[in-house]
Amino acid sequence: MSRTLQAWQEMAAQLAIEGRAFIKGEYTASADGRTFPCVNPANGQELARISWCGQPEVDTAVACARQAFESGEWSGLAPLARGRILKRFAALIREHADELSLLETLDAGKPISDTQSVDVAGAAYCVEWFAEAIDKIGGEVAPVDPKLVGLVTREAVGVVAAVVPWNFPILMASWKFGPALAAGNAVIVKPSEKSPLTAIRLGALAREAGIPAGIFQVLPGAGDVGRMLAQHMDIDCIAFTGSTGVGKLIAGYAAESNLKRVWLELGGKSPNIVLADCPDIRKAARTAAAAIFYNMGEMCTAGSRVLVQREVKDAFLAAFREAAQGWQPGNPLDPDTSMGAIVDRIQYDKVLGYIEKGLAEGAQLVTGGKAAHTDTGLFIEPTAFDCPRADLSICREEIFGPVLSIITFDTVDEAVAIANDSEYGLAAAVWTSNLTTAHQVSRRLRAGTVWVNCYDEGGDMNFPFGGFKQSGNGRDKSLHALEKYTELKSTLIKLA
Repeated sequence: MSRTLQAWQEMAAQLAIEGRAFIKGEYTASADGRTFPCVNPANGQELARISWCGQPEVDTAVACARQAFESGEWSGLAPLARGRILKRFAALIREHADELSLLETLDAGKPISDTQSVDVAGAAYCVEWFAEAIDKIGGEVAPVDPKLVGLVTREAVGVVAAVVPWNFPILMASWKFGPALAAGNAVIVKPSEKSPLTAIRLGALAREAGIPAGIFQVLPGAGDVGRMLAQHMDIDCIAFTGSTGVGKLIAGYAAESNLKRVWLELGGKSPNIVLADCPDIRKAARTAAAAIFYNMGEMCTAGSRVLVQREVKDAFLAAFREAAQGWQPGNPLDPDTSMGAIVDRIQYDKVLGYIEKGLAEGAQLVTGGKAAHTDTGLFIEPTAFDCPRADLSICREEIFGPVLSIITFDTVDEAVAIANDSEYGLAAAVWTSNLTTAHQVSRRLRAGTVWVNCYDEGGDMNFPFGGFKQSGNGRDKSLHALEKYTELKSTLIKLA
């Protein structure tokens, strides 16, 4: 039975929060005792002090991961055996779903209904999906000279560092450690300092599931920990989700060290194109509101640019204003809340700064535009601008907040040109009643995911997730994700 606001508040009051790193199969404080505060953005209250790891913790965790990987205790298990353990891990995530959902909501300001139905449920599903997939894929027998047997096999890459973001802390982490563990690697998770609580808690659950000590470790801290991992000479692969700017740094650190494999899922400024023959303008407007206001707009795939054809602009704006009213921010612990708090003061000030910049550049407010509940926490109204040009800062730069830019176009070619005129290429959408137009526009859009007459659909694990251009490289989700955490080996055996 779903909990009420009061029930969640009572549970939160009794919650014991772990803030230490998880190294060698146990929780441990940093050697120098450094900590940083974990603050609830909805009310400003400190939740816990979190260990701030440094070079000693990084070196210890990497050495432990290396030893655990080389021992074969995990990598040497039959895929079916690894899968059974990972299924227990997924089951434990589900068993502790209320606790993990609460940690995520308190930590990141996300609505409790979302952390339950999407974040935690999705993380368990991800781990379980890869657990079930790993014993069902194989290598190749290459067609070679009859005097040879040629095998192409995949082997675990080794020690994997996963540096994950603050907007979907447990879900994005699972997209990394799920396939990496399934493939037989040792994994070190570095959660964002803005939302580290669920990753830390997962350490104990992984150990309880039977994952050996050193195979799953968690190192909280600031950006310096991510830098140390990217520069470390004994890490074989680093997977990062976050901003394009930091992704470039990660790639540089890897190049300067040991040329470790680097996989990057980065920013986006995703276009949502509404053509004049859109089958349902009201539905398109409701979907556009959800595409930018869900998770407070703190999504790399957020539909942050709506491109609407001039003939239907007025109807779209009217329907959008109405839809936006359903996304007013409120207490994240209230199951009826659709939009929670901005993750921290830095992001809050950044988003408000972009709203001011939009007004200064001549954009007209369609809705919102102000902070909300300023007496309690970091809340911002759902905001949208009618933009006179496509080159405004709010139209080109990733805001990562509940701020939409609406751009008017006249022809399909113009819409595609505006959509592709971006350094990013993560996601896109097009609304049309014409099947030919849907196919043609989808092919022309430079994006890793394109939706037609919907947005952000396809939450199952079968679709690869990632982007073109400066939205990154590699793919999360699907069997393709396993490729990131394995190396190909060719073995040729000469027959007598």
